[in-house]
Amino acid sequence: MIDLAEDAPSNPLFRLGAQPIALTAAALLLLIAGVTSIAIWRAYTGAAPETDRVVASRQLQARTAQASEQLVEKTKGLEATQQESIDQLQVVQDQLQTVKRLLAFQQADTKRLSEQVATLNESIDGLRQSFASARTTEAEPASVTRRKPARHRAQASARKRSRG
Repeated sequence: MIDLAEDAPSNPLFRLGAQPIALTAAALLLLIAGVTSIAIWRAYTGAAPETDRVVASRQLQARTAQASEQLVEKTKGLEATQQESIDQLQVVQDQLQTVKRLLAFQQADTKRLSEQVATLNESIDGLRQSFASARTTEAEPASVTRRKPARHRAQASARKRSRG
């Protein structure tokens, strides 16, 4: 048989490993000392990360709620502005329709007046032509029958004699 005591190394860590209760107790003491030091440090500095996180999350929620309210107000303002713009656009469209109707009426009136002016011009041209033809018919007989008075003839022949 083999003796186990002779095969075990003489290293002190192996001896400690052989006593698991002592090792567990030492680890537990270190753990308790660490937790206690953290608790003392938090109590001394007054800083608790959990409360800081709660305060920070509440502030974030408050900011989020405030930003949400501002967005709602701005959205309502934009809706009101949009409705005003729509109303103004409707008024402008109504005015445009009125202007179009007036323009169509004026164009029809202008066309009617242009036709009347054209008719008047034709009538005036007809009257001018008839007046001109009436003058020419009156002027022909008057030139044939019309003679210079005798006195003018006598003066003209006297001038011819004195010159000659």
